[in-house]
Amino acid sequence: MSATTGPTRAGIANLPLHYGKAPRWLFDRMVKLSREITIAIVADFGSDEMLRRLSHPYWFQAFGCILGFDWHSSGVTTTLCGALKEGIKGLERDLGLFVTGGKGKTSRRTPSELESWGERISINPAPLVYASRMSAKVDSSAIQDGYQLYHHTFFFTRRGSWAVVQQGMNEIARYARRYHWLSEAVTDFVNEPHSAVLSEARGQALNLVAGESDPARNTITEIATNQKPEAILLDLRKIKTLSLPSHHYLSTADLHPDSLKRIILSTYERQPEDFEQLLGLPGVGAKTIRALSLISELVHGVAPSYRDPARYSFAHGGKDGIPYPVDRKTYDQSIELLRKAINKTRLGIREKNEAMGRLNRVLT
Repeated sequence: MSATTGPTRAGIANLPLHYGKAPRWLFDRMVKLSREITIAIVADFGSDEMLRRLSHPYWFQAFGCILGFDWHSSGVTTTLCGALKEGIKGLERDLGLFVTGGKGKTSRRTPSELESWGERISINPAPLVYASRMSAKVDSSAIQDGYQLYHHTFFFTRRGSWAVVQQGMNEIARYARRYHWLSEAVTDFVNEPHSAVLSEARGQALNLVAGESDPARNTITEIATNQKPEAILLDLRKIKTLSLPSHHYLSTADLHPDSLKRIILSTYERQPEDFEQLLGLPGVGAKTIRALSLISELVHGVAPSYRDPARYSFAHGGKDGIPYPVDRKTYDQSIELLRKAINKTRLGIREKNEAMGRLNRVLT
């Protein structure tokens, strides 16, 4: 899979959920090394190429390994993004590369950070704010795979190109899932945006961005705009009395028609033109989308997709062919680009030798 071509989203990665954080001595070195590698890549290939690399889950995983973090830990996402944000602080204008957002409360400051940068570098932040919000909406509501988002980092360039790296956790399964987005060729936020999905295991998921969910997306929008709110709530009350088949993914247990009444009324009054507009409305979240999906399937006979978007497992495969044979071409490309970047860095001898030693261990 090429890192420079493909649909909107570059992929998803599943990682064991690890708590804690990188020790200070390691994080400080990750900040330095990530800064120098970024400078080298932007100098040789431009800031847009750095976005492509960050949005490529294979490359991102390799980058985290080279910086010295656990290859299979969920913490590689938050730590790498945090180190990179800290590493290029003060160099953003020179690089033409900007980093906003982060983990927890920091992720919720992404819109204000984007607006602040918009004023400082004279670009319109509105499309960037929209992309940030919609990427989070899709991965939390349009795809309901059991992972709750807790990390959202938004990268962008002076020209308005952008990439998103965000992560959700499933505390029951003790896994985290990473979602990558890339702005290139974005024409539709809600129709088959995946080009790669890395996951150790698959499960059932409500997947309203699957291609086969197009009829369901249209039906859901029709329900929200053309059906009287009272009729929708009546359908929900009827559905809650049904005994759904055991294989059915959508549960009615936490759907409360009375609590959804205000949102259903709001969507009816606003009359969204399509599913993307519906999804983007304030207050429309996972429960609203799940309720409308149930009505679409059980009342109107139009089912959404329940295909988990996961396609691949972990960065480059395994030598024993599990979960799939090593992707040698992508593996070699990741190593070569990182090797070139490290060779051009202005690191001290000790840090540089440590980084090259890790690369040599990967090669052997």
